[in-house]
Amino acid sequence: MTQRIPQLDLAHYTRGTPQERDRFIKAWGDGLVEFGFVCILNHGVDDGLIRRTYADAEALFKLPKDVKQRYDVPGGGGQRGYTGFGKEHAKNRAVGDLKEFWHVGRDLPAGHARRAAYGDNLWPTELPGFKANALALFDALDGAAAIMLRALAEYFHMPQGTFSDMAKDGNSILRIIHYPPLHDMFIPGAVRAAEHEDINLITLLCESTSSGLEVLTRRGQWLPIDALQGQIVVDSGDMLSRCTNEVVPSTTHRVVNPKTTDEDVVRYSMPFFVHPFPDCSLAVLPECVTAERPKKFPDVTADEFLKQRLREIGLIK
Repeated sequence: MTQRIPQLDLAHYTRGTPQERDRFIKAWGDGLVEFGFVCILNHGVDDGLIRRTYADAEALFKLPKDVKQRYDVPGGGGQRGYTGFGKEHAKNRAVGDLKEFWHVGRDLPAGHARRAAYGDNLWPTELPGFKANALALFDALDGAAAIMLRALAEYFHMPQGTFSDMAKDGNSILRIIHYPPLHDMFIPGAVRAAEHEDINLITLLCESTSSGLEVLTRRGQWLPIDALQGQIVVDSGDMLSRCTNEVVPSTTHRVVNPKTTDEDVVRYSMPFFVHPFPDCSLAVLPECVTAERPKKFPDVTADEFLKQRLREIGLIK
């Protein structure tokens, strides 16, 4: 029998009956534990905003290479602005992925204590509407993520802010990705996104413009995942896995190359990586430690862990 990831209605948590709310909490937590991927409906992110940002993405990546390269920050680890084609690779792989991307981070006001640590966003002057749409999408996804993290804390019978407080004013990133057709750009031995686990707490993935995403199930089988219009796919990352002592595993996934000429089309996607604030402790939560499941990880801060992983995927030296 073919496995499917759970499809859940976030409105059952935000405005449902007590019974609907309880069922959502259990199914949400169970889905992350079992699959690491859950499909969310009624997430509150405006579909028109997603469409506008995708239109901006198409215009952005059609800019000449030398124009895009002006927004690549040397030594910045790709945390803001442009990262060129093939520059990022999966952990333990030497060949780069078949993609280029643009990062939008949290836009903090002047004088905020974390603004210097995060750095300022870069905005393509060639696309005057890009900034407003990208920041609006960032904020909408950030708000939806906070709700989901509160529901996850309730699943673990922890204080409701356990995970959402970690991400408050956190170093979250909206990544806008362009996968060109393989007949246009190809690196021998490379795939669009080699198998990997996300670094962060959870990732919210707006529906992409074409297929290719696959998740490795706990049974060791690759399962195709496609979010339809109006849906967001959510997956668990390394930081959440670490905090929960691997009760919620970090799930391996990939974006495969098109199998036929007809499928070899441009692909855009927009994952939103939910990160804690830099000095947030990723220590294993005591509620997730038992005699049968002893503490698996030493204490580390979010920033220390992020820098370690950025080195492993080739974005910082």
